[in-house]
Amino acid sequence: MTFAPHTGQIVESGADAPAEATRHFIWRSEADTEAFARQLAAQPLLTNAFLTLHGDLGAGKTTLVRHLLRALGVQGRIKSPTYAVVEPHEAPNLSIWHFDFYRFDDPREWEDAGFRDIFANPGLKVAEWPEKAAALTPPADLAIHIEAIDDTERKVTLLAPTPAGRAMLQGL
Repeated sequence: MTFAPHTGQIVESGADAPAEATRHFIWRSEADTEAFARQLAAQPLLTNAFLTLHGDLGAGKTTLVRHLLRALGVQGRIKSPTYAVVEPHEAPNLSIWHFDFYRFDDPREWEDAGFRDIFANPGLKVAEWPEKAAALTPPADLAIHIEAIDDTERKVTLLAPTPAGRAMLQGL
C-alpha cells in the first residue's frame, strides 16, 4: 500500500494504516520507556528521521525524548524546549532538534526561527505537540502516541506512514 503525500494536518489512525505500519506497546514503568528509547536509538534510519510525539500533558513525551537523547549519546543537561520551541543537541555524528510546539501559534515564527532550514537539513527532528505546526512540517516518519493509563503505565501506539518509518518499526 502506498501513502499519498501529506497535504493537511497530520492525523493518523490505526484503521487507515496497514497492519505492518502500526504497533502497540504497554510501558509499565519508566524503565520500559528507557528500554524502548534504547531500541529506537539503535535504528539506523533514525539519524535522518522526523518523529512526532502525541499525548496529553504528563503522558511522558519529554521523558521519552530525554531517554532517547541519552541513548544516542547526548551529554549534559537535556531541557524541555517548551519556552524556546526548539532545543538543538549534538550526539556523536548526529545533529538533533527537539521541538515543543505547545506554545507555537504564529506561522511567521516558522520562517523567522529558521525551522524550514532545520527540516531541509539532515539530522533527527523530534516534535512534541506537532499538531500545532502540522501545516508546516513534513509527514512524520514515526508518530508515537502515548496515553497515560495511571501514574506509571502507558499505552503506546506507533504509526509509521513513510517507508523509513515502517523500516524503523520493523526493527523494534
